[in-house]
Parts: sequence; C-alpha cells; structure tokens
Amino acid sequence: MTTLSPENSLSARWSASFILGLHPFVRTEAWKFLTGYYSWQSSQDERLTVDSTRRKNYEALCEMYEKIQPLLENLHRNFMETRNNIAYDIQKLYDKDHLGNVLIDKKRLEKILLLSYVCNTQAEYQQGFHEMVMLFQLMVEHDHETFWLFQFFLQKTEHSCVINIGVGKNLDMLNDLIDFLDPMFAEHLRGKGAGTVRSLFLWFCFCFQRAFKSFEDVWRLWEVLLTGKPCRNFQVLVAYSMLQMVREQVLQESMTRDDIILACNNLIDLDADVLISAACLIYAELIQRDAPQPLKDFFL
Repeated sequence: MTTLSPENSLSARWSASFILGLHPFVRTEAWKFLTGYYSWQSSQDERLTVDSTRRKNYEALCEMYEKIQPLLENLHRNFMETRNNIAYDIQKLYDKDHLGNVLIDKKRLEKILLLSYVCNTQAEYQQGFHEMVMLFQLMVEHDHETFWLFQFFLQKTEHSCVINIGVGKNLDMLNDLIDFLDPMFAEHLRGKGAGTVRSLFLWFCFCFQRAFKSFEDVWRLWEVLLTGKPCRNFQVLVAYSMLQMVREQVLQESMTRDDIILACNNLIDLDADVLISAACLIYAELIQRDAPQPLKDFFL
C-alpha cells in the first residue's frame, strides 16, 4: 500500500477537487497553493513562516505608502486621478447580501487597491480590479492575504486580465480562433466592423466575473485558470464558448455591431461548470485539427 505524505495528500485532494470544484471549506487554503502563495512542497511549519513573512512585508509596504503618500499627492497627477477612480468604483459596489448583512469593508478594500497601484508597476489600476479584489477579500480573513493573493493571481494568469498587457493579445487570439474554427461566423463579424470582437475586452478585464450567477461560479472558473489545465490561456476558449452562445441569434437576426455587443453583455447568470465543459470541448477540437502555429503556440 502506498503511503502519501501530507504534501502529496494535499495534491491528491486538489486533483480530485479539480474535477468537481473546490469545496468552500478548503477553498481559502487551496487558493494559496494554486496562486503560489505557498509552495506545494512546503511543510506546515514552513507555511506558517511564509504567512508571517508575507504579513510583515505587507505591513512594511503600508508603512512605505504612508510615508510617500504626501509626495504622491503633490507631484503625481496620475495618483490623484487613480485614487479618485478607485474611490468612485468602490462606492458603486453593493456590499450587502440579500439579508442586508455587510459583506466587505470598503475602506480596507480601497487601501489594498491603492497599495497595489503604487507597488505593482506592471498592472496599473483599471476598472474591474475593485470587483476582483472584493472576491479575494470575501475569501480570506486578513488584508495581507487579500493583497498577496491578488498579486499572485495576476502573475499566475500571466496578467491576462490587465488591459495594457494581456487583454489585447487575448482579443487577437480570439479573432484568430474564430477565423480557424468558425470562418463563416468570422466573416459575418468582420462585416459588422473590424472592432466587433475587440469590443468584448471587458470580458477579459473583469475576468468574466459579471457573466456568472454566483461568486462560487466565478471562483470555480478562476481555479481552472490557475491550474493551467487543460491548456494555457484557457480564458480565450471561454470567451469563444460564450460567443458561440449568441452565434445563431447574431446570424439569424443580422444584428448590428452594437446589438452583438449588447447580446454578449447580456450573457449573465451562467453556470461555470457548463461553460468550462464547453471550453474544454473547443480545446479538444483544436488539438484534433491542424491549427495555425500562432494558435498552437498560444494554447499548446
């Protein structure tokens, strides 16, 4: 009989959970492994040390921010504009559940977003980050956990939701994917204007979170993205699957560009498992056909 170490047991439990989705009871801890917050090979003592270090590093960043905040306010116009944008976006967040219970602390959320903006030179603040960080705050207890999970999530997903890094590439590959798998639909979309597909950039900026019926569904998809399975850049296959949901309507009604975008934006209350399964079928079709080299490089 094979004896599993605690670390191997954890990996085995995650492998089983990947098929069915993570149970809420283990999600918080599992995400720390999925994002790289913890190493898969770490012991419990090592994880305690890592968490302590991340907390201290977060506190040091907070202290640094407090010291340079007056300088940023006086010399950097972008900082003031970004701070106002963050405050505006957070104010719009609905922070209560259906029973009226407060879900999030908006002041803490604002602090984390400002700190992320100041410290992360690769990913400047953009609309959608406030909703993403809110979901991390709902998942974990402490601010340093929220902050680092967000940073690691961006890195692990290759900044695919960052508009000045990954979003443009996602849209280019989505166009190429439609051209390859559904040339008739691709030609129809081009006839509605060259920017029709590129107008779907919010899907990627918000990492699809507005398309689902529950936070559980959003986390479910993000967990798949973090595994890198069944392929890299799975988010583009997800977007293609969503676009296929409106395909017949677009073709039959000969919809305008604006109507197409509206129909895509009206894709809400989706089931994550159904969408993931559809995207997996697209991947299976892709690997069975002789895809162009750019698509192979992007996905395979």
